Amino acid sequence: MVTGCPFCARIAAGEYDEEYDGIVDFEPLNPVTPGHRLVVPKIHVADALEDISVSAQVMAYAANRAKTAGLDPCNLITSAGPSATQTVRHLHLHIVPRREGDGLALPWTGQVRPS
Repeated sequence: MVTGCPFCARIAAGEYDEEYDGIVDFEPLNPVTPGHRLVVPKIHVADALEDISVSAQVMAYAANRAKTAGLDPCNLITSAGPSATQTVRHLHLHIVPRREGDGLALPWTGQVRPS
């Protein structure tokens, strides 16, 4: 556990819904669609590039959770580093359920390529 990490604090307080093999999931503070989940390892890993085996376990858990909870179609999204929009430096993967016309645009939707 890392002091000051909001995900470590939530995990320590038991604020998660499901757990399997050191991976947990919970609803984010500001879900962007109904059913939005965060999948987080209980051990503190800064991002998906820090420990590839933990990252693989997180992805496997997220894919299984999305499938078994009926959260598909969905986006499975993670970022590595502040320049890549990672705001909490604890590996986490978003399961973002999608529906036709939900109005949620991904950051690169409609982006114009630089000349």
